Amino acid sequence: MSIKLPEGYKSSLDLYDTQSSIRFIKSTFEDKLIKALHLKRVSAPLFVEKSTGLNDDLDGKAEAVNFVAPNINKECVIVHSLAKWKRMALYNYSFYEGNGLYTDMNAIRKDEKLDNLHSIYVDQWDWEKVISKDQRNLDYLYDTVTRIHECILETLEELKIKHPSITTKLPEKLHFFSSEELIKMYPGKDAKERERLLCKEYGAVFITGIGHVLSDGQPHDDRAADYDDWNLNGDLLYYNELLDCAFEVSSMGIRVDENSLKEQLKIKNEEYKEKYPYHQMILNKELPYTIGGGIGESRLCMLLMNKAHIGEVQSSIWDDETLEYCKERGVIIL
Repeated sequence: MSIKLPEGYKSSLDLYDTQSSIRFIKSTFEDKLIKALHLKRVSAPLFVEKSTGLNDDLDGKAEAVNFVAPNINKECVIVHSLAKWKRMALYNYSFYEGNGLYTDMNAIRKDEKLDNLHSIYVDQWDWEKVISKDQRNLDYLYDTVTRIHECILETLEELKIKHPSITTKLPEKLHFFSSEELIKMYPGKDAKERERLLCKEYGAVFITGIGHVLSDGQPHDDRAADYDDWNLNGDLLYYNELLDCAFEVSSMGIRVDENSLKEQLKIKNEEYKEKYPYHQMILNKELPYTIGGGIGESRLCMLLMNKAHIGEVQSSIWDDETLEYCKERGVIIL
């Protein structure tokens, strides 16, 4: 069991108000997000054909749930995320520069290590937006993540008006750091501890440059080679005082172009992926340049309601020890 509940923890909302607040947070934040980033909702798949290469490999090691549909005789995989599918959809639906799409993404990550923040069920707002070649820079990335941060703050304030018992506080200012800077700031610490110390000091942070090997000989975190440009991506994190941890809400970035795709596939020894139709379209400059990411729906609900376990805001499956541990402490797992 990898969870630990704070001593004396008790949710400020009962089960009824928790369910009501989940709906409120999701609908309120979604409305703000689509206005801030100029997005339109589209329908998205739960699974894709394996041979297309459209499924997100995450760190390159995660194994997707798969099955063969006998009536069509094709191997399908349950999506991990829609990072690559969204970019293809922007192309297929003829979205133009400055506009984008979003969808409710539901996924199964069967190999996920379970703890207070992680579940094998993942739900997130997956979004993607067409940009110009000139907008492939850190300034544009920073502006976009700042807009998302402001949507989160506005949603929290409206939630607290609806439920005054919620006392969650998030800092107004968002701070930006590169993953290489963190090594110098917190020498001798591993990546997760650097994140925790940074979040505790600054409250709300965006850490950039995730995927490349850093000066300590390790990447800050693993990233697939074929969606984010590792020079132009990052994670949005907040300090969770209740759990004393860095709390990731979103991973996002400007996507690979024809040059960074080839470079990153080579680093990962995955040049074989160049043959996939999706990768060929990037290399041949057929797909639009884009920025995109995922924003955890249950994660955001958990953060804003100051819940101690993600199972309090989503229905999933947990080991018996976790369920008994929570039951003994009066924590309701959905």
